[in-house]
Amino acid sequence: MSLSRPAAANPQPAKIARWLLIAAAMVFLMVVVGGITRLTESGLSMVRWEPISGTIPPLNEAQWHAEFDAYKATPEYQKINRGMSLDEFKSIFFWEYLHRLIGRLIGMVFAVPLLWFAWKRAIPTGYGPRLTALLALGGLQGAIGWWMVKSGLIDRPDVSHLRLAVHLLTALFILGGLVWTVLDLLDLKRNPATARPARLTSFSLAAMLVLFIQLLLGAFTAGLDAGYAFAEWPLMGGHVFPQGVQFLEPAWRNVVDNPIVVQFVHRWFAWVAAAMLLILGWKAQQAGTKGPAHAIATFLALQIVLGIATLLTGVDIHVAVAHQAVGALLVISVAWAAHGIGTRRG
Repeated sequence: MSLSRPAAANPQPAKIARWLLIAAAMVFLMVVVGGITRLTESGLSMVRWEPISGTIPPLNEAQWHAEFDAYKATPEYQKINRGMSLDEFKSIFFWEYLHRLIGRLIGMVFAVPLLWFAWKRAIPTGYGPRLTALLALGGLQGAIGWWMVKSGLIDRPDVSHLRLAVHLLTALFILGGLVWTVLDLLDLKRNPATARPARLTSFSLAAMLVLFIQLLLGAFTAGLDAGYAFAEWPLMGGHVFPQGVQFLEPAWRNVVDNPIVVQFVHRWFAWVAAAMLLILGWKAQQAGTKGPAHAIATFLALQIVLGIATLLTGVDIHVAVAHQAVGALLVISVAWAAHGIGTRRG
């Protein structure tokens, strides 16, 4: 393979699309491992942000004890996990370490090929800024992750659910952006003379905003451990809305900070989101793209079943992780549908 820089541009949209699909698959894996990290309460096991040196895990007993001693100084250990053994610490350390390692690998998998494609003048006109923005957003996501972790290292034994929501939704935004860009590039490969980037229609934007709200509520539910409040469905404590709830002031805080209200709204706003997404899928099918319509219907049904099952099982880790994974697949399907609606044909 030649390292020389071509004298003229040589766009390679298909190769770039394949590379971005690998990056998207890794982001999806990152979301799944992030869910496991959250559900196993592993996220605060690494108390330092070391983007370079942190790549190497503890390699001997002395290093493991040093890591464990640092963790013992955290509120989580002192208030919740006091008396934890070193082996138990290693088990939670593993998931946080894996989560961060995948993040570093995503950075390399994205940055190195991007530089290579730029050097070979293979990036189609207009896509350089978009790819650079996705890379910058990925770097920002690493900083957001540490910002989230820091919230649980000072005076509270868990991370801020607000910062957790920012972290998760940024990852899902990156995932959707990667998928959208892949689809634009594949259109460019098929029709190099006439293809243009798809536009985001007003209804697609509205459907995405509704999905964003539902995902935000899901992140709040996870961050507040609200899923544990009532292990039944459709009622909560034998009522549509449970009795004896202590409301917060001002009233808007209940949808953000009150675990019971957050669970209630997440349960029932799901049906609004479902209706909007089914219409989006129908519009995509009317526009000539049947695949995303079928994907939305399938993943939406599965997501509802998994959401109910998560409650009924008392937040079983396998069911809850599957719920988060299918949520990411739903984001992909929605991006696919919205892209199909907004593609200029003819």
